[in-house]
Amino acid sequence: MFTAPGQVIAPGPDVTVDEGWALFIHPDLIHGTDLGKKIHQYSFFNYEANEALHISEEEKLIIKDCVAKIEREYSQNIDKHSQGLIVSNIELLLNYCSRFYDRQFYTRAKVNSDVVQQFEKILKDYFSQSSLIETGLPNVKYFASRLNLSPNYLSDLLNKFTGKTTQEHIHLELIDKAKSLLWGTNDSISEIAYGLGFEHPSHFTKIFKSKTGKSPSEYRCLN
Repeated sequence: MFTAPGQVIAPGPDVTVDEGWALFIHPDLIHGTDLGKKIHQYSFFNYEANEALHISEEEKLIIKDCVAKIEREYSQNIDKHSQGLIVSNIELLLNYCSRFYDRQFYTRAKVNSDVVQQFEKILKDYFSQSSLIETGLPNVKYFASRLNLSPNYLSDLLNKFTGKTTQEHIHLELIDKAKSLLWGTNDSISEIAYGLGFEHPSHFTKIFKSKTGKSPSEYRCLN
């Protein structure tokens, strides 16, 4: 399990722990380092507890070796190389965990494939509404909560299986509906934008052009 600053975790009443360890990293240790600049890229720090990493015995040995090197380094006399070596080994540990998470997405392919299908159904159902004026545009958190997943885990899972993040899927479905409205109705661009849940038509135009290379009015003229 990985937790970021500010997150609160507590064991449930039925949890029993036979063995374990924890590695706590003070932000000052990695501040100004390459790891500090990219620590946010390790999205598993914002996964939920039930999205923990499941590792094999061989992988457990690799993780323990990384931790042992960190422990050995801070337990001996500190010198000018200590911080760099500790941070390097922390980064190595996190990189191995990224690899193991990638493996986990595929080894649990059946479960994850079901999640992808559920997501696609919820997405299409949402945009099948005649108008989104009341509900507005859905965000990543909405779909994650419907699937009982964290937003980061859902996006990472979709990215592994489809090559696109949750936000990209939302935008693609949005553009598909916008195209049908532009060609299939006489509604103005503003009416279409409001009907799709946008508060400002200019935002709709910006997203549409970024995805299609043409403004909504230019696209409508192609028909």
